[in-house]
Formats: sequence, structure tokens, C-alpha cells
Amino acid sequence: MFKILMAGAAALLATSCAAIAPPPTADANTSRTATGTETGPGDRMPSGRTLGVRSALIAPNAAAATAHPLATQTALDVMKAGGNAMDAAIAANAMLGLVEPTGNGIGGDLFAIVWDPETKQLYGYNGSGRSAMGASLADMQAAADKHMDGKEIPPFGAASVTVPGTVDAWYALHEKFGSRPMLANFEPAIRYARAGAPIPEVISYYWSFGPKRYEPAFESGMLEEYDNAKKTYFSPPPGEGTLFRNPDLADTLERIGQNGRDEFYKGQTARTMDTYFKRIGGALRHEDFAAHKGEFVEPVCVTYRGDYKVCELPPNTQGIAALQMLQMLEKFDLRGMGFGSADSIMAQVESKRLAFADRARYFADPKFSRIDERAFVKPARTARQAAHIALDRAMTNVPVEPFGDVEASLTPAEAAAADAKLKDGDTTYLTVTDSDGMMVSLIQSNYRGMGSGLVADGLGFMFQDRGQLFSLDPNHPNVFEPGKRPFHTIIPAFAFKKDMPGCQVRAVPIEQACPFEPWLSFGLMGGGMQPQGHVQVILNLVDFDMGLQEAGDAARWEHVGGCEPTNRLDGDACETDMGVVQLESGIPPATRAELERRGHSVECCKANAGGYQAIMRDFESGAWIAATEMRKDGVADGF
Repeated sequence: MFKILMAGAAALLATSCAAIAPPPTADANTSRTATGTETGPGDRMPSGRTLGVRSALIAPNAAAATAHPLATQTALDVMKAGGNAMDAAIAANAMLGLVEPTGNGIGGDLFAIVWDPETKQLYGYNGSGRSAMGASLADMQAAADKHMDGKEIPPFGAASVTVPGTVDAWYALHEKFGSRPMLANFEPAIRYARAGAPIPEVISYYWSFGPKRYEPAFESGMLEEYDNAKKTYFSPPPGEGTLFRNPDLADTLERIGQNGRDEFYKGQTARTMDTYFKRIGGALRHEDFAAHKGEFVEPVCVTYRGDYKVCELPPNTQGIAALQMLQMLEKFDLRGMGFGSADSIMAQVESKRLAFADRARYFADPKFSRIDERAFVKPARTARQAAHIALDRAMTNVPVEPFGDVEASLTPAEAAAADAKLKDGDTTYLTVTDSDGMMVSLIQSNYRGMGSGLVADGLGFMFQDRGQLFSLDPNHPNVFEPGKRPFHTIIPAFAFKKDMPGCQVRAVPIEQACPFEPWLSFGLMGGGMQPQGHVQVILNLVDFDMGLQEAGDAARWEHVGGCEPTNRLDGDACETDMGVVQLESGIPPATRAELERRGHSVECCKANAGGYQAIMRDFESGAWIAATEMRKDGVADGF
């Protein structure tokens, strides 16, 4: 049955995450006339540059950037009605769960970074769920043996489902930062779920792959139940311009809005989920939902080029990989190399391979791994990693910089303090800012495809399959264990900048005269592309002098292959698999040829470019500048 499933799904592997495969028309930025002549985009005025396909949005008071126009409109409507950026972000995310279920929903997890102007602090939230307490590593290994040739946890079905963390994250963030009643924040999504919400081109394209994934999985026995998902989402999949209705989701959001967070984790919704997993033979139970609690965490930040500070969330996410890459790249004159040059991309790809070697071996739930996230970004360590990068030849194997026991592991006292602090305390990306200066960077996902393929009776949302990212190696920090959070790909980002023109230098050190100011809330969808994309956005803004919209529109690269957090520690993927550098069509052919000459395998026009949103503060005017992904359906707007 494994062979039958793989035969039916082989063509879909590249699109197993909603953000991965572009529509056919996006493979190249050209079309053909009847005579066979290639045509390209029109001339961009007034700059004449072709990197940006449209202007960035400028707004004096508030701004929002999301992957669907209706979600952006919802965020702005909430702020116009008196809500703040957090209310608007929650309302937009609820709407995206309706109109973009290809990437997110309340069956998934959520991470956020928030700049609070009142306390002048940056906050992080880890809203990822844990594995079932009643499941074991042996159970996962048996499922892998049955459906995946023993290599990994199945991507679809109950084995891959972890407790959804989104609703808890919404309420925790709202309690700390929100101002409007939660039911009011949910109301736009509830209304459109009943009346019908418009589905645009790119989302409908990804949506169409659902039956092609789930029907073979159901026929093979990997997916235990498919009728609910088929009824909710695929009867038939909505095409472009369709008004999609989901009254079950409307009812679920209304109950949660009326009864609060515990409705999802302890109330009627939790009991329905418990009954459903018992019926299909899954391991999750009411006790797993009732025990769930997300955590406020401290973002990890590093400086870049002196005047910038970039912040990510610590493991179990992959955000620190982006910070490691930036630290390594500081030794290179990227500005002098030029955007899209072979030298520039070579340095970036090699830094990615080094950072991802750490990602594969060490990134895991810190409560289980006990690895101090600060060890990954110690300048001395990333400098040693950068020393391995040679621009004239790709590494044939990726050396792993070892940790010393003292520098890497939390002491017992540190571990106890971390626990005490925590106790207190496919993908869409959105960002919202308001007139008071609050900045919300939020990412939310169901992981592979639309999720596990499982929809509980009458609830209107699909459960995530995030548990597929556990390792089956009992010696790996990311190995499956009961009550554990898996390695996570989704990462929000944030950056500070020194307001040099606005600071007054007196008889004090420049660091005190010109402190870092909150500057940029940004993110990018797309699995392992996310840290690679974060780095490219920062380089485009800082080293290549692009505007905010240009920084997202510019052609991207992605390196795929090598070792993963799901691999065995005794495997040789890092040492022998050099992977492939995938480029968008905007990277010059000469660069592709030179990268190949230097030892890389290169593919054109297949890059997982992800999906970008960003909002930046203009220090001079005080206005917000917002941009959105031209490869997606979304918009940036403000007032």
C-alpha cells in the first residue's frame, strides 16, 4: 500500500507544504506571443528599476499586511472600530483560517513577536502544541514502518497530530495586549463563514491539491477518516472567484468567543475532539487538550552591520538559524559583490548549510534537549563556522561545530529558572501595527498541505500534522516523546535599527546616544525557506539598499536537501548530500552557471519563494511603510 500511496502522491511532494510550489504561470516572469518571442513585465516608474512590481503602502496611523485582501480589510476595520494591533491580528488570523485553510486554521499552531510601546519591550509567544501523552515512540515507529517504509512519521492521519495551540495563543496574547472582546474580533470571520467568503487565484490553486493528497492516503489506510474533510473542503474544492462557506467553523468560533479559551481545550469542542480521536483510533484525548498551555518566551537577537538588530524565537523553532547565517555573513562584503551575484549567493548558501547542520542535530523542545539557545549565536562560534566558507568552491561535506559541555547546556539552576519562567508565562504570516506603535509579527500554520486530513465531526477545521517533524531516532534531541513539542518551521521575525539622523550625540557613547528603535515587523512562509528568506530580506534592505516592497519582490534562492531534524544522528545526509540550489528566474543565467562551476547542483525556476509580509517604521515621518508578497493573493493597506 505504501507503493500505491507514493505513486499517487509522487507528483505532489514538491507541493506538500502550501507555500512550496508556485502556480504554473509563476515559474518564470515571462510569457510567449504567437511568434514565440518572450515577453516580460512593463517598465516600473519612476525609478525604472524592475525589482519592485508595485509601490509599498504608506500609512500615517495603522497598517496591516496579510495573505488575503479580506483579512487585511478585517484588521483595518477592527482598528477603526477601536481595537488595537493585537485585536486586529487575531481577527485577521481568524479570517485567514476561513479563506486560506491551505495554510492555517485553529487546528494548527501559532508563534508571535510583539513590540509593546507601553512597556517598551519585545515579547515572544510559543503557541505550539504537544504530542499525545498516550502515544509512544514505538507507536510512531510502527506507523512509520506501516506507511512510510520506516523512514518518518506519516504526513497524514492521527499519528502526525499534535494538540492545536492557536486558540490558547490568541487568548494569552489578547489577555496581555488586546482591548476588544474576543467575540467581536471573531465576528467578521463568523459572518463570512456563514454568508460566503471569496477565494482568490493562488489559494484556490493550492486548495485543488487537497483531494490528490488525501484520497490516496485514505485508500492506503494512512488517513483513518476522510468524509468530514471532503464534506468541509472538497465538495468540490473552491475555484478562483468561489464564495466558500463553512458554517461549522462559524459555530465553533462563536462558541469559543462566547465561552472563552477553555471552550476549545476543556468544553464542548474538546469533548467533540476527544470523541472523534477515540472513534478513529487516534491517541489524543480530552486530557491532552485540557493540559495544553503555550508560553511567553524571550526572543533571541543579534546585531547586524552595527546599526541593526534582528530578533527570532528560540527552539523548538528554527529562527536561530537565520541569526547564525547573518552572523556568518557579516565577514563578507555583500554590497560590493552585488545582488544576485555568484559570490553573494555562494556565501549565503554556504552559511545556510552550516546553520542547518545545527538545526538538524540540536533544534528541539528545550524542556527536553536542555540546550541553551544562546550558545548557537555566540560570536566566537559563528566566526568558527564562517571560517569554513570558501567562495570559490562549495563544501563537499558540512562540518559540525561542536559544543563544549559548559557553553551549550543549561546548568540545573538555569534549567529550573527557565521552567519557572515558562510556567508563568502549511503557513500564513501576517503583521499589523497601530497608531500607538504596537507591532505584531504573527505566523500560524497547519504544516504539510492543509494539515493531517482529519476534521472532527461538525467543527469545521482540519488538525495540523506538525508531529511529522519528530525524529524516530531515540538518541536525537527531537525524538518523539509523549507530551513533547516537535521541531517547528514557522518563525515570525522582528528587527530594530538605530535612528542615526534622529539622535543627538552628546558626551556619551554612541550606543547610548543612538539606541536601537523598533523598526521592522516581517516574516516569510514556506517550511525550510523561512530562515533563508528572512536573511535575504534583511540583506536586500541593508546590504543592497532596496525598498520594502522591492526586498520582497526581488528574486530569491532556496537551498534544499542535506540533513533534517527528522534524520537519524548516525546518518550521513549532512556529510554526503550537498543538496540543490533552487533559483527563481530573476537570478541571472551567468550566476547559475558559475554556481555550478563552483560545485553546486542548480535548478532554475523551482525555488520555494515563500510568502512575504512586512511593515516598517519610517523614523523621519513616523509613518508606517507596508509591503506584501507579489507571489501570493494578499495586500498591504492602512489608514
